[in-house]
Amino acid sequence: MNTSVSPPRTKSTAHPGTARAALGYRDFRILWIGLFASNVGTWMQNLALPAYIDNRTHQATWVAIMGFAQLGPLLLLSIPGGVLADRFPRRPWLITNQAMQLVFAVAIAFLIARNSSLWAIFAIQLGIGIFNALGAPAMQSSIPLLISREDLPGALSLNSVMLNGSRVIGPALAAALIGFGVTVPQIFVINAGTYLFAIAGIAIITIPHVQSQAVERGVQKLLVGLRIARSRSVLSRMLLAMTAFSFFCLPYVSLFPSIARLNFGIPASSATYKWLYATWGLGAALGGLACGSVLLRFDRRKLITFAFRGFAVSMFAFALARGPELAIPIGFLLGFFYFMAVTPMVTVFQTNMRDHERARVMSLWFMAFGGTVTLGALTFGPVVDRVGPRPVLFVAVVAALVLSWWTDLIRRPAQLLTDEERGEPFQPRNATALDEHGVVAGE
Repeated sequence: MNTSVSPPRTKSTAHPGTARAALGYRDFRILWIGLFASNVGTWMQNLALPAYIDNRTHQATWVAIMGFAQLGPLLLLSIPGGVLADRFPRRPWLITNQAMQLVFAVAIAFLIARNSSLWAIFAIQLGIGIFNALGAPAMQSSIPLLISREDLPGALSLNSVMLNGSRVIGPALAAALIGFGVTVPQIFVINAGTYLFAIAGIAIITIPHVQSQAVERGVQKLLVGLRIARSRSVLSRMLLAMTAFSFFCLPYVSLFPSIARLNFGIPASSATYKWLYATWGLGAALGGLACGSVLLRFDRRKLITFAFRGFAVSMFAFALARGPELAIPIGFLLGFFYFMAVTPMVTVFQTNMRDHERARVMSLWFMAFGGTVTLGALTFGPVVDRVGPRPVLFVAVVAALVLSWWTDLIRRPAQLLTDEERGEPFQPRNATALDEHGVVAGE
């Protein structure tokens, strides 16, 4: 039984479940600020490295290969990372992972300065990806431990803002620094320094350690998350949907510089490309924030299906656009619906796990969300090189429309956890929130 006590929130009039309510928790607030600052540096590098590779090779395939180095390890190491998150105290484990990524970021700056071989850069980027994959389940499963369950939607919304707000600030800051004469290798050194913000935030706070209740041994220990996900239909539905979304719809994220060059005539080294990328990131940040603020009163199940349809329409327009004049505003909408879909999906996913299950099951989410994107990029990157990006973008349109049907939890209900099953004190539900299938609206 889960006997943990919800962390105290500072006195606030914020509505439960909102982003403002989540910021009332001291430890969550400190960690969020530290990770935000660190992610700004990461997205400075994420803008600079694909642009550098595209300018150097003019091949979407090489851009995809370098993206695989960053996110591909999530496919193989997320599950071991979930096991390690249960085995080691969270704080020293997370600090170690952040510190190792700092070291590799300095190394990649050195290689870029020497214009070293692409495979050498790949190897160092792979090192960053490995430690990111090993630490990601521990990091994301720790966030719900810092707040009460009723405020989890607001925290996950802020997590989306952190990921995507940094996509705006990072590229904009990188562009400004390059304009003042800062070189690309120096951008990587700055990114290395920003890891110190995350390390400091983790060092200051207290992260409760939740003991795993798994009794499996050996290889079976690695399969605990899969067993839990298979036994709960809402978890398996969200995982399958996220895997398909990542593979068929999100390769454009990894191939962004090549698509901009081929579809819109925007070189990756230009200021226009940085505006396109930052505008898309702004849309994604606002899409995530909206789910924890103005859209909070809407049923999350409806938000998911609506967002997939909006993504399909935006992607169709993005594929047909032929210049920056249309690509930039459409890119904003594309980013908005992208994270308007992802945020309620991960909220449904996280709220249907017990605390002691979270590290193991979240490792599967990272495989679906992060790792599968790289497989899609590796698959569709050569297609972009041969026939251009539009066929790839049209595949994303069709896939998003199919997913709007597959994720419809109202017409196709799935099993959800009750408060008693989560191990929490029972709280009466609003009877109007139950539909004929016994599924709670917004859960």
